[in-house]
Amino acid sequence: MEEGARSCLLQSRSSLEQDIRASYLMDHMISDGVLTGDEEDRIRSKPTRREQAVALLELLLRKDNQAYISFYNALVRESYGDLASLLHNSLPLVSPEAEKSFSDGGTRYVQAVLSEGGVPQRPVVFVSRPALMNRVREKLYRLQKEPGWVTVFGMAGSGKSVLAAEAVRDHALITECFPGGVHWLSIGQLDRSDLLVRIQSLCFRLEQQSQEKDPSSSLHRPPGSLEEAKERLRFLMLRRYPRSLLILDDIWDSSVLKAFDIQCRVLLTTRDRSLADCVSGPKSEVAVESGLEEGQALEILALYVNRKPQRLPEQARSIVRECKGSPLVVSLIGALLREFPDRWAYYLHTLQQKKFKRIRKSSSYDYDALDQAMAASIQVLSEEHRELYIDLTVLEKDVKVPAKVLSVLWDLEPEEVEDVLQDFVNKSLLFRDCHHRPYLYYLHDLQLDFLAEMNRSGLESLHTKVVRQYQQRYSKGPPTSGDEECLYWFRFLTYHMAKANLTQELYSLMFSLDWVRTKAQIMGPAHLINDYLEYSTILDKEVRGHFQEFLSLNGHQLEQRPFPDVVQLALSQPDSSEVYRQALLQAQERATRGGLYLDWVNKSSLKSLSRLVVQPHQGSIYSACFSHDGTKIASCGSSKTLRVFKSTSGEKLLEIQAHDDEVLCCAFSLDDHLLATCSSDRKVKVWCGSLPSDEHEEQVNHCQFTNTRRRLLLATCSNDKFMNTKLWNINKPSSQNTMFGHLEPVNHCCFSPDDAYLSTSSSDGTLKLWEVSSANEWKSIDVADMFPEQREQTEVMVKCSTWSAGGRTIICAARNAVFVFDVETAAMLLEIRTSRLSTVQYCHACPSSNLVAIALSHYAVELWDIETSKKMADCSGHLSWVHGVQFSPDGSLLLSCSDDQTVRVSVCVCICASAVCLSIICPICLHQLTLLAGVCVCVCQVRNGRTGAVMFQSENQESRIRCTAICSQTSAVGLGREDGTIQVLEVPSGTSLATLQGHTRTVLHCQFTPEGHTLITSSEDTTIRVWRWRTGECVVLEGHKEQVRCFSLLTTTPSSETHLLSWSFDGTIKVWDMSSGERLQDLVCHQGAVLACDVSPDGQLFATTSADKTAKVWSSASWECVRLLNGHQDCVRSCRFSWDGRRLATGDDNGEIRLWNVKDGTLLKICSRDNKDAMDSLHGGWVTDLHFSPDNTVLLSTGGYIKWWNVEKGEALQTFYPTGANLKRIHVSPDFSTFVTIDNIGILYILKKVE
Repeated sequence: MEEGARSCLLQSRSSLEQDIRASYLMDHMISDGVLTGDEEDRIRSKPTRREQAVALLELLLRKDNQAYISFYNALVRESYGDLASLLHNSLPLVSPEAEKSFSDGGTRYVQAVLSEGGVPQRPVVFVSRPALMNRVREKLYRLQKEPGWVTVFGMAGSGKSVLAAEAVRDHALITECFPGGVHWLSIGQLDRSDLLVRIQSLCFRLEQQSQEKDPSSSLHRPPGSLEEAKERLRFLMLRRYPRSLLILDDIWDSSVLKAFDIQCRVLLTTRDRSLADCVSGPKSEVAVESGLEEGQALEILALYVNRKPQRLPEQARSIVRECKGSPLVVSLIGALLREFPDRWAYYLHTLQQKKFKRIRKSSSYDYDALDQAMAASIQVLSEEHRELYIDLTVLEKDVKVPAKVLSVLWDLEPEEVEDVLQDFVNKSLLFRDCHHRPYLYYLHDLQLDFLAEMNRSGLESLHTKVVRQYQQRYSKGPPTSGDEECLYWFRFLTYHMAKANLTQELYSLMFSLDWVRTKAQIMGPAHLINDYLEYSTILDKEVRGHFQEFLSLNGHQLEQRPFPDVVQLALSQPDSSEVYRQALLQAQERATRGGLYLDWVNKSSLKSLSRLVVQPHQGSIYSACFSHDGTKIASCGSSKTLRVFKSTSGEKLLEIQAHDDEVLCCAFSLDDHLLATCSSDRKVKVWCGSLPSDEHEEQVNHCQFTNTRRRLLLATCSNDKFMNTKLWNINKPSSQNTMFGHLEPVNHCCFSPDDAYLSTSSSDGTLKLWEVSSANEWKSIDVADMFPEQREQTEVMVKCSTWSAGGRTIICAARNAVFVFDVETAAMLLEIRTSRLSTVQYCHACPSSNLVAIALSHYAVELWDIETSKKMADCSGHLSWVHGVQFSPDGSLLLSCSDDQTVRVSVCVCICASAVCLSIICPICLHQLTLLAGVCVCVCQVRNGRTGAVMFQSENQESRIRCTAICSQTSAVGLGREDGTIQVLEVPSGTSLATLQGHTRTVLHCQFTPEGHTLITSSEDTTIRVWRWRTGECVVLEGHKEQVRCFSLLTTTPSSETHLLSWSFDGTIKVWDMSSGERLQDLVCHQGAVLACDVSPDGQLFATTSADKTAKVWSSASWECVRLLNGHQDCVRSCRFSWDGRRLATGDDNGEIRLWNVKDGTLLKICSRDNKDAMDSLHGGWVTDLHFSPDNTVLLSTGGYIKWWNVEKGEALQTFYPTGANLKRIHVSPDFSTFVTIDNIGILYILKKVE
């Protein structure tokens, strides 16, 4: 018995033992010849019903496939339908040799009955289809007690006739239901005279058989008319053969079927499902929709050419795929190959070219060629319906369409279309998917191939008709309902245009930003990218590149909901891009109607290195890898899912809920047929393959398949104490070998290019090399020795390793370093040290060059040439830790994955050519049209505020720059450094005007007073210093207990003296006299750190916000709290008064912004999106800065991105998505038309309102 059948029996054993009566079932099994009389006696000797059931099942488990099928059939016959359903999916396929005696019922009686009734013998080459056959038998058993109809319907060549004949080849069925016999009549396409002849022949045969049994009965003259023939047949079936079955094969016409409406038991085969509607009596039906499985089709071909299936040539599987599972086509090809066994390639080519007329072979089938069978089905349609059916030639294979699409194509009402489609379905010319509402319709591949061949010359005009009908129906714009019809047009309109050779219209559609916006919103960006790739030979290369780049780099944004403004996204494209040109025109037009759009003025200074950005998971991505053919990418992470998508477009191909915990690694096998995953749930899984047992006791960190075809093995490593590295043979249930040697968790394992060795990287500080054949340790390299100054303090964890292309060197990562070792000598050849503030998360060697990619925790990826020891590139783009990098198999692409939930694919040539180093830049300072920023952490730049062009760049400072300030009266800039020093430089000469020393820790904020003579600084050392910077005189303001991150100048009246307002993490606000250093006020404002403070325009009030989730409004006159503002659910990080002083805006770490009435403290509006975004925030992160427009109608906020809000409604007017994230501050021009900020990966944004 097949393993699947045996396993199913064992799983269902308890249910079977509890419910079945063995004595009822054994009668059927004895009739089938699978149970002997002695075996029955032994089972009946058991004292109880349950013990008999146990004994029967134990005996059944020792028998073969036939016994399983007989037991299943017995359950069906004895009305154990629920139990039979448990076994149905595991019904085995029975070989023809073993099936012959069994399927014939095991008795000569069955053979005699079927022979007398004219039932065709089994074809010489036959493969059982047990599931379908049992379904037909189940329906036939319903005819046991009363007359009725069983309809077996399906398209031409689906095997209906063979199935009907096989269904009645059963001893129990005949003896119990049809003891009067089984009578077969082949019908086909007949006129009235031919039908009369067929019925006369049947009547004569029945009377002759009756006379042989009862010599007293006499033969009658043949009936002279159809009416007379019908009455004669009724008499014979009701009187002489009262419990017999009449099988009508290949019925085409309802008028023919009515001639047999004589209150008897009928099984009919047809292509028209609806035929039985015209007759009376109970009806049931069996659809023959599914064709042969690949194994069954190969078995048929093997029997024809007298070979074993595994000995068939390589073209056999391709031929089977081209046959689309059709028993007719497989048999026709098999019969041809029996005579011409060397024509495998020829017949494969014939099938691929759809030359159906060449596929002919005389047989018992009415049509000796496939084209004849298909044509006959179409000819029975009315002329009007035939024309409509031909229109279906334009459909794509494996595509299901709703009736609404055809309503557009045919210009008919939907109800009329459904009636037409019902006719096609009834005649097996079309299939209907009833699992969807509304129904979806589709053609079998063979039907579509036949239509395409028949209408080859008219295909272009048929596709043109589709396009024109669509344009007529949707002249005012495409459908946006999102239903199946809408999806069809967005998916296939470009296909129809291309097939219709409507090149200009295809250009206009695909190069339209409106089309891009609507299709991306409904279907996502991946389908659009696929369109540009598919029609790349038709479309203009340059413009196609513009749209493809836009979608590839903004795809992760276009997946967000609510859907972003595509025009605003497109304004970030290069000025030379067609996408930008269209976006600017639309933005200008919308601006005249009150729309708000921002042009990124200085974007030309940047060039994206990514080719594709995808957001496949909601959560951190720990691993991503290319398939070996480079066309697919698999990714996994904290979402517990595994996703596979196209490497060109990001289109999802597969998504699996893979594990019960975080998925830490995924890997393709060499042939890409298998995918392995490992997880924190301690399991290793192989998808599309067998499942290794749970041998690891701790989380499994990494998995990898072998690199060569010599032997398929899977290596895994885990946090287990001793048995932490294993080799698996996928075809075995347990591990093949375990490597013993590491005493701490093993973080990574990697096969050498020739699979001779396996490297393992461990938290014990070592890199070990193992012989794969023996699982013995070959070499051990103590990487911890490379950190002698740190080894005593903390453990050295080796994160990962990778082999060079030739396998002569091995590269490993630990802490902030990467080491290259010679494999033979274990000598260190190269040491790469990265930033001291970062750790190396992963490294991977390029298979086609000397490059190695390094993933770092400070969001960057570095490329190094290990031959020349030079860094080739330092590229940014990710917004959080980068967990993995991998080159494509040909070395042309590099992918990276990160905690920021994205996978980025970059072109290696572009990365190395750019060699760009973009480092985090310190906060910027804006004065009029001059912009100041610290770049590359130790360099200061002054840029033009309109264009972003560099006007001045300082020399390297001795310490990192943390803050900057511009003097409004003199051409000078102030720089606050990490070492506590303040440097004042002249612009543009760079001459040092002053070096101010006094702070003992990092300077966090600096600001010149309006007259320019005084510079104020605050520091981590808890002090504020007021400098007369030209003379070096200093007043120290001491009193805060924690770092002072910021301060503000406070003037209560125009004539009053300016005081200094400072706030700190110590929860206090302090007011100072800057001249004397006297502390005027010391207010304990909050229970938590004070995070922001803002002074009202008239100086009468100031507001504070805190980590205690509250905001407060204070009086500058009484120094008392006048308003306590509660409601935020997280730290309140920013605040800003409106210019009229009537409103206060506050923003928190959850991304929520609240607008308050300053006069009475009431809440006016909450500015937030309905749902959290991918960063689990309402604003992509903390709300870090707020600004009102001069007319107080618009509010600007920064966080993960920049947003503009309508103050009255609390609704978002626009959103700008930066490349990076975590925007700290934004500087706004007085007229609220220019906005300048910088993101966490060092990109500067000068945004200008589109007018």
